[in-house]
Amino acid sequence: MANARSDTVRSVLEPLDIIVMLVVGIVAGSLGGMLGIGGSVIMIPAMAIIFMDRSWHSQHLYQAAAMIVNLVVAVPAAVKHHRMGNIRGDLFRLMLPVTLVAMVCGVLVSNAFSTPQLKRLFALFLAYVVVDTLLSVARRRPDHPPDRAVVTPVRAGTVGSAMGFLGGLLGIGGGAIAVPLAYKLCRVPFRQAIGASVAVMGITSAVGATIKVATLPQHDAQPGHAIVLALLLAPTAVLGGYLGAGLTGKLPINWIKLVFAVVLGLSGLRMAGVF
Repeated sequence: MANARSDTVRSVLEPLDIIVMLVVGIVAGSLGGMLGIGGSVIMIPAMAIIFMDRSWHSQHLYQAAAMIVNLVVAVPAAVKHHRMGNIRGDLFRLMLPVTLVAMVCGVLVSNAFSTPQLKRLFALFLAYVVVDTLLSVARRRPDHPPDRAVVTPVRAGTVGSAMGFLGGLLGIGGGAIAVPLAYKLCRVPFRQAIGASVAVMGITSAVGATIKVATLPQHDAQPGHAIVLALLLAPTAVLGGYLGAGLTGKLPINWIKLVFAVVLGLSGLRMAGVF
């Protein structure tokens, strides 16, 4: 029994895995902190490729690990966004409770459906977001002024519901859904949409990750493996999240949108099985 357990641990902690995962962590953390997407859209496909030949390969396992990392990325990124004044209080307060409830529901539903179907649906959603973002850059539409925002319980609640449910369903932080929706529905500036998304994620990810990890045995996956994978990603992801949040206030808004579109586009293609 002791040897089997040792073999399992060694299969997670091979030296090359550690190096690659540290690189994945800083890339995912930087883009997650900069764009308010949590980094899962990078981490989950990366883990699926790195560990595809392991006996414990599982989409549910990667989702659980990514949700843990989302928490440690979102908290320092949220602090950075707060210092830069990017977190809009009214939007945050209206989104948070709805997102919490919706994320719990999303995690529970994710345990009842096959991941290939969910990945294809999410890939379609990402395709829409990418096209819409690129069109907004091409048309050079001006960013929404802060005093023209329309932050109501219905609009913010819609953003929170989509963020929480799809975030829990797919194991992502939900920023990929919340940022474009908050920008379009609540008409807040793009940086404020990112700031609110990161701040909400810092709280909801803790709840979602706890439930997802606890239900891993339903899928013949070990909670300990999720924690190990998260520990491999977390150190550089935290650093990247902090640095990425700082870039949000320095880069031109259209640059941020282009990076946002490229990241989501690549993730969508991966989820659709194109590569």
